[in-house]
Amino acid sequence: MTAKKTKKQKAYDRGLWAESLAAMFLMLKGCRILERRYKTPVGEIDLIAKRGKTLLMVEVKARAGLDEALEAVDLKTQKRIEKATLIFLSKHPHYVDYTIRFDVIALTRPFRFRHLDNAWQARS
Repeated sequence: MTAKKTKKQKAYDRGLWAESLAAMFLMLKGCRILERRYKTPVGEIDLIAKRGKTLLMVEVKARAGLDEALEAVDLKTQKRIEKATLIFLSKHPHYVDYTIRFDVIALTRPFRFRHLDNAWQARS
């Protein structure tokens, strides 16, 4: 007999599903995935990818609707990702000269998504 999943477990599973699809999408676009769920004391970056001399810091959101998913990436989320990016760069100084891009990939089931490249600019 299988136990019922809690809301938190379902959200975690949905996040893994969304991040896996987003990673595959980025690889098809020629990106190399460097990190998945990069954790720092200030927060997590869902995906860190590299394409040429550009690093992509990607926030992945899975929601019932694409607009709802995109709206979930608020200013607080953006600042958290920017701070985590600084930690990543301090631990990987060979990427300091790369262009940093903040992207958002929004997904809904069964398979609709929207990729916003360069979704916002860092506030330094």
